[in-house]
Amino acid sequence: MTTVPLMPVDPRGTVLGDEVYAAIGEAILDGRLKPGEHLRDQELARWLGVSRTPVREALQRLERTGLVEVAPNRYTRVTMPDPGLIGETHEFVVLLLGSIVRLAADRISDEELDDVLGQVDRVIEASRSDDRMGIIDGSARLFETLTLAARNRPFVRVMREAELVIRRNLAGWHPYVECPVQRSAGYEEFRAAMVERDGERAERALRAQHGLS
Repeated sequence: MTTVPLMPVDPRGTVLGDEVYAAIGEAILDGRLKPGEHLRDQELARWLGVSRTPVREALQRLERTGLVEVAPNRYTRVTMPDPGLIGETHEFVVLLLGSIVRLAADRISDEELDDVLGQVDRVIEASRSDDRMGIIDGSARLFETLTLAARNRPFVRVMREAELVIRRNLAGWHPYVECPVQRSAGYEEFRAAMVERDGERAERALRAQHGLS
């Protein structure tokens, strides 16, 4: 490994294994650990200031998500990005979020709904100004809130476990609807559905916005 050493983890208030998993995953996403680079648990453990056990566990989790590949007794290395996964990951995320939206619309509290509507407004503003990164970042925060509001722990676990690989696979994503006016109207339709707590309508709006209607 020839990359800049990782910063030691500070697991206060969290589980050490999760902190190590996040630290290595973020290093893969931001390029400190490059595609094809071999990963040595002893070296990672030294850089992170932990034992080898949580590092090995983190690498196993990252292998399951597709960020790391392992050939027993040969190598453990960062996987190469696969452009073909952009469309497949996008489809997976939209279908999963559609189910989450249906649950959230029915179970969300008034306070949470106010927060969601404010977040949708920020996404609409980013859409109107054709701010791609604003749409992506705003949508990520919005659907994190909706996932929690759905009050379904398996959904929460799936989204948290898949977050890193989703972010990597969708790094080249662009909005399906290119016209800012039409795209913003789609977000406004989603907002109106959430105001009415109409999960079916909100899911339709979400799918249409991403070309899966």
